[in-house]
Amino acid sequence: MIRFCCLAIFIVFSVNTFTQAQTEKSKTKKTDKSLLQKSSLVSKKTESLALGADVSWLPQMEATGYKFYDTDSTEKDCLQLLKDRGMNTIRLRVFVNPSNNKASGHCSKKETVQLALRANKMGMRVMIDFHYSDSWADPGKQYKPAAWANHSFPELLNDLYNHTFEVLDTLKSTGIIPEWVQIGNEIPGGMLWPDGSTSNWLQLAQLLNKGYEATKAVDSSIKVIVHIDKGNDNGRFRWFFDKAQALGVKYDVIGLSYYPYWLGSDYTATIADLRNNLIDMVSRYTKEVMVVEVGGDYTKVQNTHDMLAEVIKAVKAVPDNKGLGVLYWEPEGAKSWSHYQLNCWQDDGKPSPALDAFLTGSSEKK
Repeated sequence: MIRFCCLAIFIVFSVNTFTQAQTEKSKTKKTDKSLLQKSSLVSKKTESLALGADVSWLPQMEATGYKFYDTDSTEKDCLQLLKDRGMNTIRLRVFVNPSNNKASGHCSKKETVQLALRANKMGMRVMIDFHYSDSWADPGKQYKPAAWANHSFPELLNDLYNHTFEVLDTLKSTGIIPEWVQIGNEIPGGMLWPDGSTSNWLQLAQLLNKGYEATKAVDSSIKVIVHIDKGNDNGRFRWFFDKAQALGVKYDVIGLSYYPYWLGSDYTATIADLRNNLIDMVSRYTKEVMVVEVGGDYTKVQNTHDMLAEVIKAVKAVPDNKGLGVLYWEPEGAKSWSHYQLNCWQDDGKPSPALDAFLTGSSEKK
């Protein structure tokens, strides 16, 4: 009887142990499968071409009552309209202490996080573009934020680091880690003038590196972009990035703007130069490249469409998949609202057919 009880206990114990082991094995398989699926998704996401737009005006357009419509005249979310046209990426600019001006203000940390969350929920990738100013920063102006205006250079380094870290860490706390971060916007003459001007490259290099360090402190996987304009001008790019390389500036991606309209000629006159410059940047500096701003005259629909198609083709042609993507600057910024000639929206509130170039670009193999 005792032997029988012991045998029964042993059998029950063995069965329970086997069942538990099988359960744990099953859980492990599920976990491994989940991790594999997640890894696959991340890999697929990283390999795909980033096609998208800077849409930082969108919240204020909506707040002032602007409505967006599809081709059948049904009202739709602007981000959905862009996604339907092959876009998978949203770029958002950040000002430090902006005004409430509808066109040249807003873009605060809070507003940026809200729009990033909205884009992320739609499955769109996110780029953050730091202007390090209270309003526009571009080749013609790189003004310090008012709150930083009287700070010493060491204080300015801390200001830049803290602002960068704070915005990105806030995004991370909401579950969003941007794929790319721009340290400065169109900075061929430097940023945070006069301290970070290209007339003082040693200080500019330190500022850029502070931005890099703050970004990587939040998440080392984020790719840091250094961005200048006139993407067709190889001499301009070599001058800037030779200096950056000599002074040990840290970054991952060379960002380019390309606006034939501002160059005063048709895109056909400069597209080959853009193509060659993209390839040269990769070869010369072993960095990835990305056209982070592009735009064409909204009244010249076919020409803008063809220009976009050629830019996308040029980025795809960069060797070793080092051409990362193409982003239109404020396509939704209709002329009636923004007074911006290079938007890509029709007067009836519908997307311009020129944007179909992104749809074609997304369906073609990179």
